[in-house]
Amino acid sequence: MILISHRGNTNGKFESYENEPAYIDNAISQGFDVEIDIWMIDGILFLGHDKPQYGINYSWLKERKTKLWVHCKNIAALEMLDEKLEIHYFWHQNDMATLTSQGTIWAYPGKQPIKNSIAIMPEIYGDNITQCLGICSDYIERYK
Repeated sequence: MILISHRGNTNGKFESYENEPAYIDNAISQGFDVEIDIWMIDGILFLGHDKPQYGINYSWLKERKTKLWVHCKNIAALEMLDEKLEIHYFWHQNDMATLTSQGTIWAYPGKQPIKNSIAIMPEIYGDNITQCLGICSDYIERYK
């Protein structure tokens, strides 16, 4: 099962650290994949959930590409990653499910079971994760 840290969180929600590059690297060093939020503003990449916060460059993404699930937060970020075709990314709002650039089903909380999907925050609704390919959670440590 793929275990994905939500924005770098591994054992609880810590909004002040979410999407911070060192926080993401810490989750990766613990063996987790990480879902991150990315923006592109005036040609510059930023990490951040509700707004662009931490400037990064494309090489930062590329160096971690095997461990990242990149949630595009604006159309410019989506277009840039779609053009490059080497980073695993997706776009969603409140969809029940979306497909990532690599064809994985990314399912909104409470929509399980969906075979071969990524269950997002299954602890919120007590989702049945027996058919899932992976889990994305702020509490991903619990699923080890």
